[in-house]
Amino acid sequence: MNLNLNNKNALVCGSTQGIGKATAISLATEGANVTLVARNEDKLKQVLSELPSPENHSYIVADFLNPEILKEKVTTFIEAHHGFHILINNTGGPKGGPVFGAEISEFETAFTQHLKCNHVLAQAVVPFMKNEGFGRIISMISTSVKQPLDGLGVSNTIRGAVASWSKTLANELGQFGITVNNVLPGATGTERLNEIIKNKSSKTGITIEDATTTMKNAVPAKRFAKPEEIANAVSFLASEAASYINGINLPVDGGRTKSL
Repeated sequence: MNLNLNNKNALVCGSTQGIGKATAISLATEGANVTLVARNEDKLKQVLSELPSPENHSYIVADFLNPEILKEKVTTFIEAHHGFHILINNTGGPKGGPVFGAEISEFETAFTQHLKCNHVLAQAVVPFMKNEGFGRIISMISTSVKQPLDGLGVSNTIRGAVASWSKTLANELGQFGITVNNVLPGATGTERLNEIIKNKSSKTGITIEDATTTMKNAVPAKRFAKPEEIANAVSFLASEAASYINGINLPVDGGRTKSL
């Protein structure tokens, strides 16, 4: 299937590593003009150089702890350059730990980085999408919206809020040719997964190798995903081929999630 994202402009958040970087590369490979967003300019420049035809792409330096500044920078970019047909919401997950012991500040920070930033970005890009009669808003969240994950209390809570926000937005924007969907990655070979494994090892007293094996065995595929495998699902949802898929939570987890 040719996804044909030629002449589509994509804003990809958290795109200097892991799933975000893989998604930026995938969209660019399919022909999209990609604008990277992250807080580290040196890393942004490095990823930009790795994209096919780097001259067709760009970047914005922004910190997801400051949603209003993020919105201002994206709006300024749109006014100076172009709007976006595709928005990929993606940022690092909250630190692990039981929900009962979490500090209020942990919820506030996660809510800001995920829900607030998703919302201000949607507000910035949707007017252009409406004018084009085409839009894709895709949020990278977690399989925890279907089945809460042990030891990720704050993440479980905030991811659920983002899923509800996305579903509500899908109902409101579908009439304009804009779809809003969530991709739910399972255990994926990223730095985030390494942190989770180290934390699991520390809390349980088992070795990192044993913690890794236990996590892999929980997946019917008996392995972790590659970031590129998540990115492929995102690129499909961003394409014309997925025009009648709206308001879904799509697990890409090798079958780990046990709920239907």
